[in-house]
Amino acid sequence: MKVTHLMWLVQYALLTVVGRILCPVIRLIFSLIYRTSSKVVDPIDSPLCLMSAVELAKKIRSREITAEKVMQTYIERAKLVNRDCNFIVAERFDEALQEAQNVDRILDSRTKVQKYSPENAPFLGVPTSIKEAFALKGMPQTSGLVIVKDYKATEDAPVVRRLRQAGMIPYMVTNVSELCMWYESANRLNGRTCNPYDTARIVGGSSGGEGCAIASGAAVIGLGSDIGGSIRMPSFFNGIFGHKPSVGLVPNEDQFPLPTGKDMELLTTGPMCRYSTDLLPLLKVMSGPEAQLARLDEKVDIMKLKFFTMFDDGGSVLVSHVEPEIKQAQLRVVRYLRDTLGVQVEELKLSKVKYSFEMWAAKMALSGGTDFATYMANFDGRVNCLVELLKWLLGRSHHTLPAIGLGLTQGLTALTPHTNRKNVQILSKLDEELKHVLGSNGVLLYPTHPKVAPYHNEPIFYPFNFAYTGLFNALAYPVTQCPLGLNSEGLPLGIQIASTPMNDRCSIAVAVFLERVFGGWIPPGCDGKR
Repeated sequence: MKVTHLMWLVQYALLTVVGRILCPVIRLIFSLIYRTSSKVVDPIDSPLCLMSAVELAKKIRSREITAEKVMQTYIERAKLVNRDCNFIVAERFDEALQEAQNVDRILDSRTKVQKYSPENAPFLGVPTSIKEAFALKGMPQTSGLVIVKDYKATEDAPVVRRLRQAGMIPYMVTNVSELCMWYESANRLNGRTCNPYDTARIVGGSSGGEGCAIASGAAVIGLGSDIGGSIRMPSFFNGIFGHKPSVGLVPNEDQFPLPTGKDMELLTTGPMCRYSTDLLPLLKVMSGPEAQLARLDEKVDIMKLKFFTMFDDGGSVLVSHVEPEIKQAQLRVVRYLRDTLGVQVEELKLSKVKYSFEMWAAKMALSGGTDFATYMANFDGRVNCLVELLKWLLGRSHHTLPAIGLGLTQGLTALTPHTNRKNVQILSKLDEELKHVLGSNGVLLYPTHPKVAPYHNEPIFYPFNFAYTGLFNALAYPVTQCPLGLNSEGLPLGIQIASTPMNDRCSIAVAVFLERVFGGWIPPGCDGKR
């Protein structure tokens, strides 16, 4: 056991050297590699692609625009952007257009159909993209795993059914990282997705295709899932809003892969969108009857909230330093709250936060869930990841390097049960501290990620940077990612707003407020202005 622990420490030390000392060299090399392939997607030219889902639904219902016109516009935009960004795994454009035409016929007939009422179908006629990990009838559901390349879903996942019942029309499924366990959306089956603000950069993972589609104007709203930041990182890298709900609020069923054991305690399903005003209505639809558990209809007065902030994790040896422009964006929020609103914002110093990765990894290791090599084999035995590494070096593997690496290292974590139990105890104490501080009306402002969107493949050198989001999966707290403009390179900035379980409405209310003040999503290619 001591030898294993020593190996783990050596691995950490090596990664720290690579991540910290060689960081400037790594960034320079990647910038040179991608210098000639970098571009921004074409600007959005239709006003329909600049409206919120709530606004589109109102205009469709009032007959100012037709559902068919909206759908056709989004399909055309998706086709255009996909040439540069590769976010579409599969489409159902013809079926979606027919469904939109049916909506128009119903509305034009002025026949009152209860299931299409504003109360039952608040998003009637609104297009929605779906993360490919979710079951959408007739569409692929592979999560980039080559051995299941021919699989198609035979029915809709429960959350997809709720979206349809609310009037939304799914028209495409979007790309993910292999088996949804890495923070770049690339796999051997569907390729790599590129960032609309700079195609040399990543879109995040695993809901990266969703983030790209929404940010680029090819989708207005989308469906994501999050076990370590898979909604919030893509939302951050693509400059949009994303919400990781409280555990148990939205059904997770019929995802592939679906975690087993207590891994499910870390997984949540939630909305991604360009406009904060869509967050709460979408969450209500996704939550269904469970919405009342989080009192989502209860109004929030942000002047009565307690605000807290942390500008970094306190100095983890495994995670990159938070980039200055990310800290500056967060500081602008804090100063506005303090100086303009007169709100007290207390800066927290929680020493346990620097063990975020260790706490997340320990909770995963002790969950009793299926190991990753078994997922890689689609439950038909286990993939020998050492053999796959050799095949990868020869260009013969059907798996990505991050997936192989996770398969190789996951076992090491499982071999340190004493350390894992200790880290879970630290997590429990941190949970007690935060719940005591935040209560039921407090929010914590915290970086979403220490770096703006890295270059493709660059995350391999910073594998633990997802700890900034993974912390809140381990704690099972609801969190909203809120965009805060662009940095000096034209890449999105943002911030996490965390609250305690079943207080989702608090973090969402703050996001809505910050959008009004700081502008929210900025379309790619528009020189920093909406």
